[in-house]
Amino acid sequence: MKENTTIIEQGVIVSTIDGVLNWMRKSSIWYLLFGTACCAIELMQAGGPRTDLDRFGAVFRATPRQSDLMIVAGTVTYKMAERIRLLYHQMAEPKYVISMGSCANCGGLFQRSYSVLKGIDKVVPVDVYIAGCPPRTEALAEGILKIQKIMMREKWLKTRGTKRNFI
Repeated sequence: MKENTTIIEQGVIVSTIDGVLNWMRKSSIWYLLFGTACCAIELMQAGGPRTDLDRFGAVFRATPRQSDLMIVAGTVTYKMAERIRLLYHQMAEPKYVISMGSCANCGGLFQRSYSVLKGIDKVVPVDVYIAGCPPRTEALAEGILKIQKIMMREKWLKTRGTKRNFI
């Protein structure tokens, strides 16, 4: 116990490169707002004072080129799915997707309609699913915490033989 306190008193913190990079990334998540239906109201409410996504380091962006997380909230039609795929491909790597609500997960109430996509995972890879119709803002906060856990497990340096490569 004393060894750790002396290290902190001297101003030295010991960590790995992966740990430092992942800590910085998880503390500054910029998410792309993509609300298409009633779940978007819950998504907007999550930025309010009750849930306050800012305390997790999550800030919304209106451009895909500056976002690393896409939150798809609500019913997605086939016509809109093409735009979602385009926005997803415009995002920089590494990128993550949260599917929020029953309509984004599987089509929800409108799954029998000919124009509704039966799940956003048919268009883009989804990392976290949030269930509900509409899901609560606390569920979205938990989804962002799960994305942060995924970020912390990533390896930035890989050892292949004797040389190291940045990914």
